Amino acid sequence: MARVCQVTGAEPGFGHHVSHSHRRTKRRFDVNIQSKRYWVPSLGRHVTLTLSARGIKTVDRRGIEAVVADIRARGGRV
Repeated sequence: MARVCQVTGAEPGFGHHVSHSHRRTKRRFDVNIQSKRYWVPSLGRHVTLTLSARGIKTVDRRGIEAVVADIRARGGRV
């Protein structure tokens, strides 16, 4: 599963672990991705979205109908 939010587009960031001796090794800052299921009345079915924590807050604020419309307008599958 790609760790990308379907609403905000948040992706993992990349950087370094920095040890006490200041040696650097690659690391990855993952996004807090959750799989969440919503009922969409206009579609008459449940929709499962992969969302970041901020994406869940966005759905709560704007409503699932508006968010699904935006995802479809961008060409995303819902």
